Amino acid sequence: MMELLRQISVTCFSASYLVVLVLEALRFLGRVPGRGLAVIVMMGLGIFTHVTYLTLRAASIANEANVGRLATWTDWSLMVALGLAIAFFAFYLRRPDTVIGLFFLPAILAMIALSRAVSHMPAFERSEAVEVWRGVHGASMMLGSAAVLIGFLAGAMYLVQSRRLKRKQAGSSLRLPTLETLQNLNRSCLIISTAAVGVGLVSGVVMNWNRLGVIPWTDGGIVLSGVLFLWLVSATLVEYFYAPASRGRKVAYLTLASFGFLALAMTGVLSSSHGADQSDVPAETPIQNIDSEIELPENKVAPEMTTPRGQS
Repeated sequence: MMELLRQISVTCFSASYLVVLVLEALRFLGRVPGRGLAVIVMMGLGIFTHVTYLTLRAASIANEANVGRLATWTDWSLMVALGLAIAFFAFYLRRPDTVIGLFFLPAILAMIALSRAVSHMPAFERSEAVEVWRGVHGASMMLGSAAVLIGFLAGAMYLVQSRRLKRKQAGSSLRLPTLETLQNLNRSCLIISTAAVGVGLVSGVVMNWNRLGVIPWTDGGIVLSGVLFLWLVSATLVEYFYAPASRGRKVAYLTLASFGFLALAMTGVLSSSHGADQSDVPAETPIQNIDSEIELPENKVAPEMTTPRGQS
């Protein structure tokens, strides 16, 4: 299986995206049976091969090499293309009747072409890659946390306003945004927090992979961030599949629960060593251990240094 996956190249997912672009252009010829299903299948195949290619490309770098994983302009161009592909796929699943593919897919293919154009540029060193990915991790997790908090406040206001409307108290001096406004804000925060926490989780994994040479899957920060991300994905799917009549209150409850998951994740991260740079921790010098264990015999003299021929 792995031998088959190693055969994946840029051509594989580029061809998949190109086929989807052609399928989207067929809209102008009228209704084509099976076109929508073909778009879903080819986009799923393209994203799968895209992710697999990047993962195997990062894993192919030896731990001893002073080269950062996913730390070249080629890698970053391909990751931007992957982000655009995932965004288009999510929008398409939500509104398959739109023609956004004619805008997204050329941009995706352009980023892939850019990755080939900059392939000659050298990779960043591993220490530089760690700093870059640490910045991405911190910024994305901060954005995700802020979105969860804003969603929590919007959800709380939604429930208060809904209760006041039932009691016919909405016209008092204490005015709140309309339920529609709060519902839209809730939905936006849910989508933004899911995307940002997802980016933060991936960048944190890549950062640790560059820093330690392995991925510490049992690290408390990674585990709790993964739980938070899975919950946000589940909440987004629930928001998507719920009927519009009952969606607002359900989304409000989901954002309140998301705040609870965020608080749990933050508590776990702050109470663990997650984020600590192990390179800054003073380690016991191996030379001291060697000196303490190896001693010259008392009755023997160390052999004299011999002088190379031709030197005095």
